[in-house]
Amino acid sequence: MQTWSSVDVPRIPGTPRPLRLHDTATGQIRPTAPGATARMYVCGITPYDATHLGHAATYLAFDLVNRIWRDNGHDVHYVQNVTDIDEPLLERAARDKDDWVVLGMRETALFREDMTALRVLPPRQFVGAVESIPEIVEVIAKLLANGSAYRADDPEFPDVYFDHAATGRFGYESNYDAETMAKFFAERGGDPDRAGKRHPLDALLWRVAREGEPSWESELGPGRPGWHIECSAIAVNRLGLGFDLQGGGSDLIFPHHEYSAAHAEAVAKDGQFARHYVHAGMIGLDGEKMSKSRGNLVFVSRLRADKVDPGAIRLALFAGHYRDDRPWTDQLLADAEARLARWWDAVSLPTGPAAEDTVRRLRDHLSDDLDTPKALAAVDAWANEALRRDGNDPTAPGLIRDAVDALLGISL
Repeated sequence: MQTWSSVDVPRIPGTPRPLRLHDTATGQIRPTAPGATARMYVCGITPYDATHLGHAATYLAFDLVNRIWRDNGHDVHYVQNVTDIDEPLLERAARDKDDWVVLGMRETALFREDMTALRVLPPRQFVGAVESIPEIVEVIAKLLANGSAYRADDPEFPDVYFDHAATGRFGYESNYDAETMAKFFAERGGDPDRAGKRHPLDALLWRVAREGEPSWESELGPGRPGWHIECSAIAVNRLGLGFDLQGGGSDLIFPHHEYSAAHAEAVAKDGQFARHYVHAGMIGLDGEKMSKSRGNLVFVSRLRADKVDPGAIRLALFAGHYRDDRPWTDQLLADAEARLARWWDAVSLPTGPAAEDTVRRLRDHLSDDLDTPKALAAVDAWANEALRRDGNDPTAPGLIRDAVDALLGISL
C-alpha cells in the first residue's frame, strides 16, 4: 500500500535528549532505549470514514516520537497498518450501497492527504490487511499447530479462535481486571456470546466464509482474518519480536493491543511483543469521546476546506498532554491560531533573543513523555521577548524556526 510524501526535517544544533515515555504495561514513565534503528508500530485506521481529530491527535503524538528519535540520531523504522477488511467497513459499505473496496480506497486516500497536510512523517511501510492475508494465515496456522488456537464447535462455521490463556500472561499489557476485560471485549468488536467458543474472551482469528461476504482461499479454508491478528503478523514480520514501541489510542489498550501481543507471543513462546506500549488520550466534543459510532466528529479534511492552517491544528492538539482525554472547542482552535500568528511574527523579525536555551527547554520537555504544553510555553516565552524587541541575535529567529519545524512539525 502506498504511503504519503515526507518533508525535510532540519538538523538543529545542541544536545538531544533521550526520550522517556509512559508505558501502559508497567504504569511507569521510563526511557526508550532503541538501538541504531528505532522500531515503532502504530495501529492505523479502519477506512470507513474520514480522518477526525481523535485520529489526528494519536498520529501527531507518535509523529513527535518519530521526530525526537530522529533528533537523537536514530534511524526510525515506522510501520503502520490499514484495516481494509473488517466488520465496520463492510457495514458502512452496505449502509451506503457502496463497494467496500472502493470505500476503503477512497477513505485511505483521504487519510494520506490529511497526514500530508498535517506534516506527519510517513511510515516506512504502510500495510493493508488485505495484502497481508497470506502472512496472517501463516501465523494462524502456527497458532493452531502449537495448540494456542482451535476451531469453534460449529459444523457450519468452524471459525478459528485464539485461546486467550495460551501465553499464561494474558492481561499484562492492559492490567485490566476480568470484569473490565469482559466489558471492553463486548463493546469493542468481540463476540463473547458466540456459541462454540471455549471461553467468552477467546478472540476470532479466522472467520469462515459466509454467503455474501468477501473471503480468501487459504490452507485454513475460505474466509477472512479477525482484527487483532493482522497487527501481530504485520508488526513482527517487519520489525521482529521485541520492537521498541507499539502505539495507538487508549481505546486500543484492550482488546486490540492485548490480543495483538498475545497472538505474537503465543507463536514465539518466548519474548515480549513490544518493549513499550504507549497510548494517546481521546479527543472529545460536547462532553463525549469523538467517535464514528457517536457521529460527533470534527474532520481534518473539513478544517482544511475551511482554510484552517494545519499548523494551528497541531498546536491546538498539542495544547494538552497526549495521554489526557481532552475536549476540542472553537476557543481551543482560536487560541492555537493566535499562537501560530505570534510565532510567525516573532521568527519574521531580523533579530531576537538568544535561542539556545529555548531549544534546550523544548528538547527537555518533549523528551519527558512528550510534555507539549510546557514545550509550547517555552516557545511562547521566546516569541514574547522577540516581539518586545528584546535581543539582537540575528541567528535566533532561524534557530527557533528550525527547532519548531524539526521537533514540533510546524512550519513557520
